Amino acid sequence: MSTKVNIKYDEVQNIVVGEVPEYPKYTTQILNLANQNSQGTRPKVVGQMSDLIQEFDGRTIEEWIEWYEKRHPDAREKAGDKVEYMVENLKDAIQKIDREMIETWVKDLVLYKTFIGLRFQEAILKKVADIKKTDYRLATKEEESQGIDGHIGYTPVSIKPHTYRSKASLVEEISVEIIYYEKKKSGITVEFNF
Repeated sequence: MSTKVNIKYDEVQNIVVGEVPEYPKYTTQILNLANQNSQGTRPKVVGQMSDLIQEFDGRTIEEWIEWYEKRHPDAREKAGDKVEYMVENLKDAIQKIDREMIETWVKDLVLYKTFIGLRFQEAILKKVADIKKTDYRLATKEEESQGIDGHIGYTPVSIKPHTYRSKASLVEEISVEIIYYEKKKSGITVEFNF
């Protein structure tokens, strides 16, 4: 009979370090966001922690603190400065949020971004058609059942995520040209070979 046990991070911290700081509700979420935006604890500021912990040959938290601070004496202050600056920016931004902005944001997320996410195939077809100096059209329901997403000129195409190529055992066999895409923060990267 096997036993499965979950150890919460606070408990791990309490066992390893011996103290768990208490934070007011929501404050760590704001601090994490500020840190992420300011990049306060990136390796260029605090060092490459995964490498540093491997170099460290001590055992206690006190030894670690002493060892680390000899190598990076200003790191915590620099990280703190970056995070504090971003917290001030977030405070300013929070003051600008009102009900009207919230309603606009919800509409943008729920309606516009959902629609765009579901309809981005048409944008891919149009872009490829523009590059090939031809027209495009979305597939009919009958064509969709055959794995066709649209046509570039007279060429039927299927639109697949870039990860589709790396799947070892693809169940479906596609006998039309494939346009691969990858969603990125700044947009969609498209690749085709026809």
